[in-house]
Amino acid sequence: MSALTAPGFPEPEIRARARRGTAEVFPDPASYGAELFGPGAAHAGGDALDRARIAPPVFMPERLEKLIDLAREPEPGDVDLTTRTGGFSASLPLYLSAFGSTRAGSGDLAVHASRQAGRLGIPMVIGENMVPVHGYRRGGEATRSALLDRVDAYLGAAPEGVGGIVVQQSTEDADSEVWNLLYSDPATRPLLESGRLAFELKIGQGAKPGLGGMTVVAGAEAEQLADRFTVAEVFGEEDDRRLRCATPGTFTEEILRQQLRFMRNNFPRARTWVKFHPGRDIGDAARVAWAAGADAVTVDGAEGGTGWAPRVFLDQVGLPLSECLRRIGRPGGCLLTSGGVWEGGRVLRALALGARAAGLGRAALIAVDEDPGHGLERLVESIALELRLLVSALGKYAVTALDREDLWWPDGPFDERASLAPGQAAAGAAA
Repeated sequence: MSALTAPGFPEPEIRARARRGTAEVFPDPASYGAELFGPGAAHAGGDALDRARIAPPVFMPERLEKLIDLAREPEPGDVDLTTRTGGFSASLPLYLSAFGSTRAGSGDLAVHASRQAGRLGIPMVIGENMVPVHGYRRGGEATRSALLDRVDAYLGAAPEGVGGIVVQQSTEDADSEVWNLLYSDPATRPLLESGRLAFELKIGQGAKPGLGGMTVVAGAEAEQLADRFTVAEVFGEEDDRRLRCATPGTFTEEILRQQLRFMRNNFPRARTWVKFHPGRDIGDAARVAWAAGADAVTVDGAEGGTGWAPRVFLDQVGLPLSECLRRIGRPGGCLLTSGGVWEGGRVLRALALGARAAGLGRAALIAVDEDPGHGLERLVESIALELRLLVSALGKYAVTALDREDLWWPDGPFDERASLAPGQAAAGAAA
């Protein structure tokens, strides 16, 4: 070891890069499929959404109206948590976020999560690259697709007329004609007939804004996928594993309009969703999508994503969810949000700022890993209880009644200063 030191620099990290080169750009490949990844320390505590206080009023005219309607004092159990989510009837303002072609998304955990989401009556999103990686076998064939396994598990558990299934499509999925396969498959006919199928155009994700999906694959699998994906050797010559990269696609306002027009014209019985990463022009992007007829716009904050991604993206790229909501302002349609959601307070704040529902990603996988039979259900039940208590404390009795007036921001008015770090608002006011 050299005696040379670099005060103030992350010396261990620099030395690791000097030894391992490109392998240090990513988390340990051995952790792929065994750990969940998301924002690092750089995002911890940095989201203004969690700094907002939920602020009940003293006078509650809506509680009086409920009292008169019920002929008794209203209770938390009287709060209505049902909502419309992207064209679906949902029992709760929650949905199961997308798990794609990774081990979690294509394995038993995802099937267990699908079954529980169905029982809960909340929509479920199936992520990208399921078909390009795992193939597609139509309903009725002896060997099932990983994608159809999830559809079957959800449909077998969901109450009639509640919830829905959303299937993402990325650039590679489009080449595999995933939406065409599903739309024409007899296995999905019950979804179409009940209006519970949606297709989501995936433009980005919170884990790695501006990049496509990334997974770690063994050498033999890398050879099989090389004709459909970019496969790179980044972990060193002695390591058999490879990095499989998907392309994010190229979008402008006009391309987005055309894509949504194509979806509506070619799949008229399916709902149309769009998922955006937390980009600096997120407000403009959401407005273009709603104007073009999207049934839902999903915004993945920088806190979101179970994706395995370069550390620099997890720690330094993308806007926090609170800033995305600030830039969107009053939604022009159904807004869905995800990122760091695991308890009722954060869900309520997102709803008060215009979201119709919040997505459970990493939290859902952890819950199902804890108990494959009922872990997600118990997690959601705890969130639902918190929501009923909080909404009732605000003197309201439906989640759709929540508004910005229900929050107080220590950093100053949300529309003006919610994106500032603590202390900046005061300094700005003094100036």
